[in-house]
This record gives sequence, structure tokens and C-alpha cells, in this order.
Amino acid sequence: MKLTAVEGNYQHLDGGSMFGNVPKELWKRWVEADEKNRIRIACRSLLVQTDNGRNILFDVGIGAFLEPKLKERYGVFEEEHTLLKNLASIGLAEEDIDAVMLSHLHFDHAGGMLPPHGETPRLLFPNAAIYVGKEHWERAQKPHIRERASFIPELHDLLKKSDRFHLIEGETHPDFEDFVSFTYTYGHTIGLIISKIRAPGRTVVFVSDLIPGRPWLHPPVAMGYDRYPELTVNEKIAFLKEAEANNYQLFFTHDPEVGFATRKLPTGS
Repeated sequence: MKLTAVEGNYQHLDGGSMFGNVPKELWKRWVEADEKNRIRIACRSLLVQTDNGRNILFDVGIGAFLEPKLKERYGVFEEEHTLLKNLASIGLAEEDIDAVMLSHLHFDHAGGMLPPHGETPRLLFPNAAIYVGKEHWERAQKPHIRERASFIPELHDLLKKSDRFHLIEGETHPDFEDFVSFTYTYGHTIGLIISKIRAPGRTVVFVSDLIPGRPWLHPPVAMGYDRYPELTVNEKIAFLKEAEANNYQLFFTHDPEVGFATRKLPTGS
């Protein structure tokens, strides 16, 4: 099994929104902001290539589907679909992807399912089965007004019409054999899926927006985008205890520099 971090389009978001009630005097030590107070945010996918030849993508980033006004608002500067370009650089066309596992349907994690703005809307990765959590899917169909702008109605319509779309319930799914298990969190959005991938010699956890990157490893730090920030903090504390006990390797979707992170063990361990 081979696991590869594949970069997608970057976005540039308001630092205050990304760090919630953390003052800038503190968070500016962790990241650099531009003249508009925006920080650079990756939208990174995890490619899992199995020994039996399957290519599985965990999340597909923001892509290039946004109209120009929204691209400016969210600081997406590339015109091309960067994830597709970077997959091609390692020898994979979109037709080579067998499965897409979406942690949730916010546009910066699922927008890469759509072609760039100006093209006819369609589901990319034409040979891939597409998965999302059932509980989250139901939330996304009737979102709270505070979360509504995070979803892409056109994508939902395409998924409803597709025979490639599947809902996940519970801790496992037969299509992922015995090497992926799922847990669910509710602080960022209802029913966000955390995927635990058992690879030879390590367990890699796709933590999605529970822990967007290294600065959010600080237990009290939650995003302004979280629906229930105190719940996010509690879920994160519990998860980090589990991660430390099991020596998980974490995969960050939004850290601008780091994809994989492993706890640094004391000398002699």
C-alpha cells in the first residue's frame, strides 16, 4: 500500500475566522498573514494505492469551480484544477481513480468533484464510487443558515442523480475491505468522517477539519467556522489522547506546509 499527499488548489482565508477567539497577537506566531489578514490554506488530498491496484482519494480539495467573485473572496488564485494536474504528474488521470471518500461536503473538501468554472457541471473522476457519511448528507440537505454557504447545491444535485454515490453508516464499509475504519465528529459539522487507514507499520488518520493543521493541535484552538467550537475542542482532546496512545500518524488537509505528522518520541524510546 502506498500513501501520497497530493496538493490541490490553495485558498487564502481570514486568519481571525480560522482561529476563532484566539487573538492575532498569538496566532501570528504560528502563521503569516497578508495585507488583507488572510493566511494561506492548503486543500490537500490523500491518495491511497492498494496492493490490489485500487486508487482511492480521500477528499478532493476546493478545485476551481468557483465563479470569479467567490474565487476572489476565498483567495483561490489558480485558474486550473490543481489536483488533477498533480495527479497527472504522478501518472494518474481522473479516470484512474476508483473511489473518492469525502470527509464532508463543505466546498473546500468536495469542490474538486466539479470541473473548473465555465465548463458544464458534471462529476469528475468518472470511474470512481463516491462516498460520504449518511448523517452528514442529511445535514447538508437542510443546513442551518450559518452553514448554508459552505455547501454546493449543484454538487448535491449531481450526486443524487448518480449511481456511483454511496452513503456510509457505522465504523466500516465493505468497499474499503478491512483497512479503513470510520469515526464521526460533530463540532465542525454534523457527521464529519474521520478515516483511520491501516497501512503496513502505521495507522494514518485523515483528521479533516477536526485538526486542519499544526496550529490547531493546541487543544483550545477552534475555527470560527466550527458549528459547535466547544464540542470540537472536546472531540479533539479525546482524539489526541487516542492518537498518542496508538502512535497514529496524522494527515492534515489544510496545513500549508505539512501533510503527514507523527508524534516526536523522546530520545531512547
